[in-house]
Amino acid sequence: MPPVSPYRSLPAARRVALVAHAITTQKGTRARFAQRLVSRGGGFRAAAVAGWPVDRLARELVRMNAEQATDELELLQLLYVELEPDIQITFLEAAGVRHENGVIEESLQPPFADAEAVARATTAVREAHGEDGERYLRALVKYSADVWPGIDTLVQS
Repeated sequence: MPPVSPYRSLPAARRVALVAHAITTQKGTRARFAQRLVSRGGGFRAAAVAGWPVDRLARELVRMNAEQATDELELLQLLYVELEPDIQITFLEAAGVRHENGVIEESLQPPFADAEAVARATTAVREAHGEDGERYLRALVKYSADVWPGIDTLVQS
């Protein structure tokens, strides 16, 4: 059995909250997620799903595990960069990477730090953020190991 993705390791209530936030703040997300539910079958009609309240749509999407890999990445970015940047800020500061509230400066080119800085940042995240920090680190391994040298050897995915 393959390991659970960092996104799917979040508690269901937290995933529902992320999906609901994305639906209410990102243009086109409601229609995309509604279509995803309809395409999975189960008797859902497009017109009915389109009219559901945000919370119901989010709960049903999570219940059916209808999020795709690209959705998972976008939702994790939403979580770690926009909604709860503390873990990313801890990582970037310990690695010595310039950022503004957890957002890496656009002028920087990957890799953003050397392996020694990545090791320091990994330790700092683990010490400061526990299980949530470990999930963040697994997300880095899964989605951007190429820009954080050595992280794949420091974190079990």
